[in-house]
Amino acid sequence: MKKEALEVLMNRRSVRKFKAEQITEEELLTVLDAGTYAPTGRNMQTPWIIAIQNKEERDAVSKLNAQIMGAPIDPYYGAPTIIIVVAPDDIFGTINSSAVLTNMVNAAYAAGLGSCWIHRPDQMFATEEGKAMLAKWGIPEGMKGVGSIALGYADTELPTAPPRKENYYRIIK
Repeated sequence: MKKEALEVLMNRRSVRKFKAEQITEEELLTVLDAGTYAPTGRNMQTPWIIAIQNKEERDAVSKLNAQIMGAPIDPYYGAPTIIIVVAPDDIFGTINSSAVLTNMVNAAYAAGLGSCWIHRPDQMFATEEGKAMLAKWGIPEGMKGVGSIALGYADTELPTAPPRKENYYRIIK
């Protein structure tokens, strides 16, 4: 049994306070590579992964997300890196992208980084401003936003896992 893998799966938690210091390229590539190894239907690898470290672009993404949210805050909690996953607008795109995002947040924890899965890219990239961003980044038309990740060095203690609910699963023999 690979106990290290189980430790990652059971102890990774969302981080909502980040240091301003940018992560290293090696750390970023570790997280991105893990995303590319996520299972996808028929191994079609349909999601697109976009890592944003340019401060101007990062702030524009954060501002758009905040507008959709309706709150004047940074929905990415000050993380210096934002990862966005987009995919074809079908059920497989959403499912495949969710696996990609899950692999990346788990890889971030394994690499000693903090991460938080952030919602609203579906709404963000349905706007004209969002579509223009995707076009500027070289993403083909017809992609929908599925999820995003705030990524960086945690500037807080990691929370502990709350107790799991009773009867979470059933075993049928």
